[in-house]
Amino acid sequence: MEDPAQDTTRPPQDTGTSVTDPASRRRGRTDRTPAGRTPAAETGIAVLLGIAAALVGLAPWLATGARLPLQNLWASDALPADMPLTFLPLSQYRGTTIVALLTVGAAAAGLALRVWKPGRRGLTTAGALSGVLLVHTGATIQSFSALDSGLAPGSSSALYFAGLLGGTIAAIAAGVLALLMLAARSRAVAALGVGFMAAPFASWLAAATTFMAGADAVPAPISMAWRWLPAVLVGVALAWCGFRPLVRLLVWAADVALLWLVPALFTSVNYVLGTRVHLGDFQEMAMLSRQILAATLGPAGGAGPSILVALGIGTAGAVLLSIRDRKNVRQASSEAGGGRTA
Repeated sequence: MEDPAQDTTRPPQDTGTSVTDPASRRRGRTDRTPAGRTPAAETGIAVLLGIAAALVGLAPWLATGARLPLQNLWASDALPADMPLTFLPLSQYRGTTIVALLTVGAAAAGLALRVWKPGRRGLTTAGALSGVLLVHTGATIQSFSALDSGLAPGSSSALYFAGLLGGTIAAIAAGVLALLMLAARSRAVAALGVGFMAAPFASWLAAATTFMAGADAVPAPISMAWRWLPAVLVGVALAWCGFRPLVRLLVWAADVALLWLVPALFTSVNYVLGTRVHLGDFQEMAMLSRQILAATLGPAGGAGPSILVALGIGTAGAVLLSIRDRKNVRQASSEAGGGRTA
């Protein structure tokens, strides 16, 4: 019988390009992700995703008609309908709302990336971040240009403008951090991102409801729900994070600290910026903010029940998930053992 190994007349088989040798790849061949998309295509999709998420974050304000709120330092008398259109509700009375609008949009982009699980996480994260920053930067430039054109000249206006701009830039930076945490591969980092965004998201929902229905039309039970929503979100995130490895207990401690601190900061900022008597007097504003923050962080601030709710949900959820995982492991082991004996 003829040995095929000795047949030298047959043409050699084409085994294709080498997997391990980059030089053996065919010229002009394009790398593709596991989903079949090129890196450029995935990055483009991520940019569009970031733009869409940022617009979703701004949507509650845009849906109102986006008229700039009345300003105490406006150069001329004006009615609400006379104010210019702006992408951000620039006002000292809307400080925490601006934070919520900017951070929730960025966080939505990070969460979408986590659900999507693209093949090239670094490129798509950078693309989504670019899309978010494109919208936020454009919204900031447009809004502050409209504000600057209408403010009365003077040092008070300059101080007001600089303070709002500094706060807006800080909110954009916080949104970048939220996006990176929620898009991270690590479950612990993502759970920390949920704790970071729990209070802003509740503020965003409250603002959206108020913008749509009006402050007097929101039912009292719904208004009460915003107080407990951060605790529920943190509790769910802690349950998903779990106890093991034990280093994840640091995430539990950090999320509890954020649940204690961030709502208190929001309350303090709203109170201080909403008090026109001390506006511009930095010494009085600093003293007032310390007093409000200390009172909010203390026993009378109401953080204790929220923390207990979050810990209760987190502990119960983590235990149930742990029991389910162990049951699944035992079931898989028994099935594998039954297959071997068969």
